[in-house]
Amino acid sequence: MPDATIHAVGTILEHLNPVLYRVSLPNGKSILAHLSKPLTEAKEVFSIDERIVLELTPYDFDQARILRRA
Repeated sequence: MPDATIHAVGTILEHLNPVLYRVSLPNGKSILAHLSKPLTEAKEVFSIDERIVLELTPYDFDQARILRRA
């Protein structure tokens, strides 16, 4: 059974490339986040200061997957 993922709400700080963003977590930490496959296929674009829902693994808190808008 795979380990459970952690969901958090973050705020977009910077748009680095079409699928990569710098995001601020509620605790003030800045991480890199990439679009999930459905968002990439839909060519979603998020703007700065937009709130999003992230998925993190319990093994790496420096990277996350963007799931949707909050």
